[in-house]
Amino acid sequence: MPDNADKTLAGKTIAVLAADGVEQIELQEPVKALRAEGATVEVISLEPGWIQGFDHLTPDEMIAVDRTLKATDASLYDGLVLPGGVANPDRLRTEEAALKFVRAFFDAGKPVAAICHAPWILIEAGVAEGRTLTAYKSIRTDLRNAGAEVVDKEVVVDDGLITSRCPDDLPAFNAAMIEAFAEPPRRSRRKAASDETRPSAH
Repeated sequence: MPDNADKTLAGKTIAVLAADGVEQIELQEPVKALRAEGATVEVISLEPGWIQGFDHLTPDEMIAVDRTLKATDASLYDGLVLPGGVANPDRLRTEEAALKFVRAFFDAGKPVAAICHAPWILIEAGVAEGRTLTAYKSIRTDLRNAGAEVVDKEVVVDDGLITSRCPDDLPAFNAAMIEAFAEPPRRSRRKAASDETRPSAH
């Protein structure tokens, strides 16, 4: 029996989508927590090589990229983590390849965990409407304008979507993320809505 067979996430592969300007602790701490539970974790970005991590506004460590969006597919992963920072989600929300990657998780009913400014990406991907979530205070109006219900809590879980506000919330975020990632995929809300509006075959 493998050493990690008793781990919560043994056999799961998780994607972490990030770009330059990522809040370093919001990437590193979830990755550490996921690997501790037996998951395989890959950092996905726009370009190969390295991305620049930040401690708030101060450049910090460089983070190795495991795969580019061009070289992978959402179907290979059981869950998605979207760390925050300001520049990181601001860049990713302008890249159609990143938005397509994110939408694919929602379409497949797979869990997604987003923290801090990362829900900006959810708005641009068209998956925030009708969701209950939290985020960094400066983007909450953006989320409400996109049709989301925003609450001020350290972690919110809404049908496979896990959100938190800031690095202080990481312990609660990581715990909720691990629990959600251990569950099987859900029926996709997006696909259910599409099925309801699809013309009948009769």
